[in-house]
Amino acid sequence: MVLRKIHLEQSDKEIFTSHGGLTLLGQALGLARLDTQLKSLGRYQGMSHGDILKTYLGLLCTGKSDFEAAEGARNDPFFHAALGIKQVPSAARLRQRMDERALEYARAIDEVNLMLLERIQAQVSPLWTGHVPLDMDLFPQDNSGTKKQGVSYTYKGHDGYGVMAAYLGTEGWCLTTDLKPGSENGQLGFGFVLDRILPAAKRLTGSPLLLRVDSGHDALENRVRADREGIAFLIKWNPRKQSPEQWLEYAQSLGHWADWTQPRAGKRVVTFSVYETHEWQGRDYTHRRVMRVIERTIDKQGQHLLVPQLQLDGWWTSLDLPDQQIIALYRGHATSEQFHSEFKTDLDLERLPSGKFDTNTLVMALGTFVYNLLRWIGLEGLIGAQSPVRHPAKRRRLRTAMQELIYLAAKFCQRSNQLRLRFSAHCPAFDAFTRVNAQLAAASG
Repeated sequence: MVLRKIHLEQSDKEIFTSHGGLTLLGQALGLARLDTQLKSLGRYQGMSHGDILKTYLGLLCTGKSDFEAAEGARNDPFFHAALGIKQVPSAARLRQRMDERALEYARAIDEVNLMLLERIQAQVSPLWTGHVPLDMDLFPQDNSGTKKQGVSYTYKGHDGYGVMAAYLGTEGWCLTTDLKPGSENGQLGFGFVLDRILPAAKRLTGSPLLLRVDSGHDALENRVRADREGIAFLIKWNPRKQSPEQWLEYAQSLGHWADWTQPRAGKRVVTFSVYETHEWQGRDYTHRRVMRVIERTIDKQGQHLLVPQLQLDGWWTSLDLPDQQIIALYRGHATSEQFHSEFKTDLDLERLPSGKFDTNTLVMALGTFVYNLLRWIGLEGLIGAQSPVRHPAKRRRLRTAMQELIYLAAKFCQRSNQLRLRFSAHCPAFDAFTRVNAQLAAASG
């Protein structure tokens, strides 16, 4: 076949858009009652609070986090209509307004985010134990080479921020992305984060919760807090200066109470449980810790070792399950690492756009809302037989939801006093798009 020359033209009458899926964001904002929530902030002379936040949410939904991207949307009629915006601010105005009311906006968006999850009736799936996982983890953002407020040396060896994220259910609904200075320990202020997260989690599910956190939160106060809140916990133990040799000797003294296995030649694994009692605020608390010691005399390449290598691990838990099942349950906590990467890459929220700490806090709150919306769009529109994505999966990355259902080319027009969005006859995602659109419309009542 001979390749024919294609002539380029730009229409001066018709309006085309490459991101027709923004209509889903507009419906979601109405469903979550953003404008109603912002009324408590009072009127603002000039551009409304809603126009400011809707503009930035629209940019994030297309994978753009920089303020300058607003300039490209100022003269886009579809962007205005899809999100219900009277006037799109300039990049300078957007930055200025977000700086002025950052924390007030962030608090409003936190409630809007929770309202969205409630009104779309987001499915919060439990583990096989019947517990709904609440995974909390601190992840770093690389902002090296900048002088932004709060940027400092992180545990990953670069300058940046730390984000304390909380994910609910096996789907990974995000309840918060609490921004912290990079050098700040994750445990610092952890109780205040729980004060906000636990009531929100209980609003979304009536099932028992399982708090899963890593060794950075190995503190007695966290176990006591979980006991008092009536939730189960699974916390990675921090061995600090514990001796693996002593624990191996202890395991050998337990006899049949320890479970010994040999996965391969030169590798022995022993698991067992210990119970320790510690005092907190005048009361004694006894908690179980599952222990595992791995002894390697031959490495995985088959090389014999002169001195055996010992690895010591432990997990605090309130669950009454066998040791191996406790360890397997904690492995599921690693899924949260995938969610972190979606914030950093898919939403372009690795290097935050502002030099002000409070404004970046707001940016992460807005990113949390977009994350949950795209997660839901992926689950409802891109899973099943009608999905334009062919390979099976339990959930889709945010980038996949953006590529398949947000970046949809369409013609935007007005007929009979009605706004219409016309898709190609060959659009593979049209059925999925209309299905998600109908579900949002139905939830709006």
